[in-house]
Amino acid sequence: MSNGPSYNVRLEMHAAMLRLRRVEEMISRRYAEQEIRCPTHLCIGQEAVPVGVSAHLRADDYAFSGHRSHGHYLAKGGDLKAMYAELYGRETGCALGRGGSQHLIDLAAGFVASAPILAGTVPIAVGAAFGKRHVKSDAVSVVYFGDGATEEGAFHESLNFAAVHKLPVIFVCENNLYSVHSDLSVRQPTDRRIGSFGAAHGMPGITADGNDIVAVWRLADEAVARARRGDGPTLLEFLTYRWLEHCGPGDDINLNYRTQQELSSWKERDPIARSEAALCEAGVLDKGQVEKIEAAIAKEVDDAVAFARASDFPDPASMSLFTLPEPEDTRRA
Repeated sequence: MSNGPSYNVRLEMHAAMLRLRRVEEMISRRYAEQEIRCPTHLCIGQEAVPVGVSAHLRADDYAFSGHRSHGHYLAKGGDLKAMYAELYGRETGCALGRGGSQHLIDLAAGFVASAPILAGTVPIAVGAAFGKRHVKSDAVSVVYFGDGATEEGAFHESLNFAAVHKLPVIFVCENNLYSVHSDLSVRQPTDRRIGSFGAAHGMPGITADGNDIVAVWRLADEAVARARRGDGPTLLEFLTYRWLEHCGPGDDINLNYRTQQELSSWKERDPIARSEAALCEAGVLDKGQVEKIEAAIAKEVDDAVAFARASDFPDPASMSLFTLPEPEDTRRA
């Protein structure tokens, strides 16, 4: 069992979580301006998982995501300016302005793909891990998905294949209890944990608090080390909660699929507030340092938004890779 991260690492992770929060809060504030036209799924409240996992990843490791991908992209080393530009549909975006919020990519950072197809990137991550092993690399493949993705056949087929071939892949389930507006209890047995699917498919499967950055770090440390040794895959289920609506920048309590009491109880478990309290209690973080971190993040976010808005839109002529030939006139004379 790992002893846990040093205080220096915990400070870095705290700043990284706070950065993700402020980046997405800016998206939420600006979305109403209608300059960001792509659907966007925010991960506010879930920041500990991508930060704690990515703390163990190298640039040559692969990361994959689904529709709620901003945190995974940035934590893996993705470029903030390029991400904002992608949301604004600009040529300087990480997908050249063609993909939007749900199709982020940065091969230099090892962020291979995100896609909105439920469980769609799970088998691709397994294939990438197979390729890494084929070239005798100790790099690993990490794939993030929600609880809804575990109800897809591709998820189970991928776990089975990864276990049979002992592939260096870490399956990370961010269980935020809802698939769009459907509670987990109406979709899966209430006495079964998603983490138990690991043992069913021949690999370690663990369920833990996804709002505890230290717990996430420890479990990811073990899973990544196991994969690098050639001992095979791990399934990590992290219990967490999104604060905002499924798709969009606002609140959705008025839809009555969840309660204000439930949301409030999860906000009391805010991963960033818990991290700050623990670091302050340990005497390694104070108000002045927090203000300095906040100021640096605010400047970075403002600069990235300005960069995105000043960037050009893609040339419409470039939207087609080729021009279809005119059909032959087959009419009889």
